[in-house]
Amino acid sequence: MREIDGRRIDGHAVILGVNMPHNDLNHFAKVLVWFRRDLRLSDHTALSHAMRHSDQVFGAFVFDRAILDSLPRRDRRVAFIHASLQELDAAWQGLADQAEAKLLVRHGQAVQEMVQLAKQLGVQAVLTHHDDEPDALARDAQVIGALANAGIAFQSFKDHVVFERSEVLTQSGTPYGVFTPYKNAWLKKVTRHDLAARDTPAKPGQLAAVPQALRQPVPSLADMGFEVIDLAALHIRPGMSGAQALLSDFETRMDKYQATRNFPAVKGPSYLSVHLRFGTVSIRQLARLAYPRAMQNDLGAQTWLSELIWRDFYHQILHHHPHVVSKAFKAEYELIQWDKDKHGKALFQAWCDGNTGYPLVDAAMAQINQTGYMHNRLRMVVASFLVKDLGIDWRWGERYFAEHLLDFDLAANNGGWQWASSSGCDAQPYFRIFNPVNQSEKFDPHGKFIRRYLPQLAGLSEKTIHAPWLAKPLELQAAGVRLGDNYPLPVVDHAQARAKTLLRYSVVKKS
Repeated sequence: MREIDGRRIDGHAVILGVNMPHNDLNHFAKVLVWFRRDLRLSDHTALSHAMRHSDQVFGAFVFDRAILDSLPRRDRRVAFIHASLQELDAAWQGLADQAEAKLLVRHGQAVQEMVQLAKQLGVQAVLTHHDDEPDALARDAQVIGALANAGIAFQSFKDHVVFERSEVLTQSGTPYGVFTPYKNAWLKKVTRHDLAARDTPAKPGQLAAVPQALRQPVPSLADMGFEVIDLAALHIRPGMSGAQALLSDFETRMDKYQATRNFPAVKGPSYLSVHLRFGTVSIRQLARLAYPRAMQNDLGAQTWLSELIWRDFYHQILHHHPHVVSKAFKAEYELIQWDKDKHGKALFQAWCDGNTGYPLVDAAMAQINQTGYMHNRLRMVVASFLVKDLGIDWRWGERYFAEHLLDFDLAANNGGWQWASSSGCDAQPYFRIFNPVNQSEKFDPHGKFIRRYLPQLAGLSEKTIHAPWLAKPLELQAAGVRLGDNYPLPVVDHAQARAKTLLRYSVVKKS
């Protein structure tokens, strides 16, 4: 048992939906740890409690067909999970002291597979972590019911955020809807106890041998109907080792984060978002690194810690306001009439393909289409452009990001899109509209990022690369740029689009 300042590292568990302190948990002879968005062995809350409160521990993961069957056959996320899972399986076997102790990996319907495994293994409890996405809650409710019918307990723990659900509330006991007060309350509440690692060494023989009849190899991507993707070619290193390598690198430049984070051509971000999404790194480990530096007035650490707190904030918004999945957080923004006709669909397709004629927007869309990643500043730029320059429903853009981002997380993606569209909690005012040319000149001043993803514009000067349509014909000719041919003319005029947006949003002001 680890202790910090003499206090036990305990949180809360859910047994059939009821919260109770960890020190009240029953001792179980056999438990099954269900890995989901937590593909690591260290600082893993459910695994730590399994080690403390049971004699034998099994581990399982399900490639859930309820999710996978609707995905394209070439999906970077499935490839990332698969590679991370292979590393997790090897680490599980390395942690065990018997060769027959393996991770159980299945491809099927998660509800059926987990309940069946629990019965076949003869466990008394299934341990996992909270997931507040609506579909995940519905899945877990089915699992809880099926396990209860079999006399098997279900215990769920907080793990992928520092504070969740109703842990940070206003003085009147209501959830926060504005970030800065939430952040201040978060910082006042957090202790070393909240950030301490949830680690417990496995006792000899505790990682249990899998019965011969249940041993199966990890299904290949081909077995599940997916294409093999060369993640290394995309500069993606999956798994726990990939997360730690990125963290070690970022630790040396965290102090510069505030100064570099907004420039897509500069190595400023941590690039850990995908690892946070799939839990190959613990949020507590990241906060443990940032918090003491932030308290010592390290501006870079303060800014990065603030980003981690934003993540908590959006997850508690999703928990308290699940309607945001399909509707605006602010109901009055549902009055807005978006361009959904043939013209709007054509504009949306131009945005998706990176053919808007605005270089920074198009380069950002090329980045997500080619790599599955987009720089955070650019996420704001392209979202603002889609909604406030093109007049397209923010839900269309949110869905596109959900399909293409390697680090897609429902709470954060929804929160970011609603922020950009001014319809969400603590959103930018509707009359504040990003100018895509100004954003380009400010955050990619030398055009380095644009040239990387739009090589056809590489010959333009630093002055004209942000708005090629303003370049002189001789310069375009010298650079080999043919507007309307190898690079499109702007699909809209920003000044005119801004005026239309203010008119479009006037229904909100009137309401």
